[in-house]
Amino acid sequence: MSLRIYNTLTRALDIFSPIEPGHARMYVCGMTIYDLCHVGHARMMMAFDVVQRWLKCSGLRVTYVRNITDIDDKIIRRAVERGITIRALTDEMTAAMHEDIGRLGIEPPTCEPRATDYVPQMLALIETLERKSLAYRAPSGDVNFAVRKFPGYGKLSGKSLDELRAGERVAVLDGKYDPLDFVLWKSAKPEEPADAQWDSAYGRGRPGWHIECSAMSCALLGETFDLHGGGADLQFPHHENEIAQSEGASGQPLARFWVHNGFVRVDNEKMSKSLGNFFTIRDVLTKYDAETLRFFMVRTHYRSALNYSDAHLDDARNALRRLYTALELVAADTVAIDWADPVAARFKAAMDEDFGTPEAVAVLFELAAEVNRTGSAQRAGLLKALAGTLGLLQGDPLAFKQWRPADAQAGAASQEAVLSPVAITEMITQRAAAKASRDFAEADRIRRVLLDQGVVLKDTPAGTTWESAQ
Repeated sequence: MSLRIYNTLTRALDIFSPIEPGHARMYVCGMTIYDLCHVGHARMMMAFDVVQRWLKCSGLRVTYVRNITDIDDKIIRRAVERGITIRALTDEMTAAMHEDIGRLGIEPPTCEPRATDYVPQMLALIETLERKSLAYRAPSGDVNFAVRKFPGYGKLSGKSLDELRAGERVAVLDGKYDPLDFVLWKSAKPEEPADAQWDSAYGRGRPGWHIECSAMSCALLGETFDLHGGGADLQFPHHENEIAQSEGASGQPLARFWVHNGFVRVDNEKMSKSLGNFFTIRDVLTKYDAETLRFFMVRTHYRSALNYSDAHLDDARNALRRLYTALELVAADTVAIDWADPVAARFKAAMDEDFGTPEAVAVLFELAAEVNRTGSAQRAGLLKALAGTLGLLQGDPLAFKQWRPADAQAGAASQEAVLSPVAITEMITQRAAAKASRDFAEADRIRRVLLDQGVVLKDTPAGTTWESAQ
C-alpha cells in the first residue's frame, strides 16, 4: 500500500500498514446520544465514512467500530427533564441518528457498541489500574486516574503535565491528587435515577466517559489496533486519557494511528450546542438535498475547518449539478475502475495522500469535462465509479436536477407582492441584529425569505448588500 495518513501522535504523514495483513481495525468515538445530530456531528461521521470506504477500495477488510455513549450527565439530565427512562431517550435518539446519517449515505459501522453494555469490562479495567497504583479512591467515593503516575501522559497533545496544568480551567475537586486527574468511576448521587447506577466493588455508581471508549475498543478490537479517530476537540482530554488508562492497564500501545477531523465553523466559531450556533441535519435537509450536504463536506479535506453557510451549500449544489450534468448528457457504462488509467491513477494518488478529497474531486471535474467533450459512455462510467468511492453521483441525474426544497412551492405561493427596497433594507437590518445576538437560525431564515423572493444577499467586510436574482 502507498497510503499515507497524518498521525496526530507522530505529527507526521506516516505510511499506513495494518498490523494484521489485509485487515484494518479502526475505532471512532461516536455520539453522546441525548439530542438530534447537528452538522458538526455529521462532519465527523462523514470524515470516517470516507476513511473506511477508501480503506476498502485499497483492498483491505475493515472492522469499523463506532460507539454510542448512552450514559452521561447530559443524558441523565435530559431524561429527567422529559420524565422518561434513560433507555427510552437513548433508543429514540439513536433511531433518529441512524435515520439522519443514513440519508447522507454514511455507511453503518461493522459494530456499534453501547457503553451501558460494557460496564463489566470497564470495571475490570478500573480494577487493573487500581492494582497497578494508577487509580485511587477519593473520599467522595469516586475512583480517579493518577496522571502523574503514567509517564507518557501528554504525548498525544504534545504538552508536558505542567503545560497542561497551566491551561487547566476546571477547579480542583476535593480528593484529587492533581487537577488533571480524571474520574474512572462516579459514585451514585441521591438525585440521579436508579437506571443511571450500577453495583460495583466501589459502591453504586456509573463509569466516567473516558473509560467507556477504552473498554469498548479493547473488547472489540484488541489491546492494540490500527486507527483511532474522532473530532479534533477530543484530542485532549478524551483521547489523551484513553491512552493513559488503556496503555497503563495493558502496557501496550492503544492505537498506531490517531486521526482527527476539523471543526465545522459558523462565523469563525466552532459549531456546538453549547454556543447555540448549530443546525441539525434534519433542519438542513429541509432546504438542501442529502447529496449536496455530503458533497459540501467531502470536497473539503477532513482535517481542515469547514465553514458552514447557506451560500456555501448553494455553491456545493451548483458544483455537484455540473458533475451530474455530464452523466445526464451521456449515459454511463458500468465499468470496473482500472487504476492504471491516468485519470484514475491521479484520483488514487490524491486519496492515498491523507485522503485528499479536494484533489480527488478536482479530478472528477476534469473527467466530467472530458465526458462533455467526447461523449464517451466509458469515461462517464469511470466518472460515476470514481465518485462512488466517495459516495457521490450514484443517483439519477434528472432527479437531482429537479429536486426542490419541501417548502419551495409554499414559499412561492405566499408571495403577495414584490418587496420594496425599504422592506429589503429593514430585513437586512433584522438579519444583522439576529447574527449579533447569535440567533443564527433566524439570520438564515431571513436570508431564505429574501432568496425566495429573488433577493440575493452578499456579505462583505463593509456590510451586507443585495441584488435581484430576477
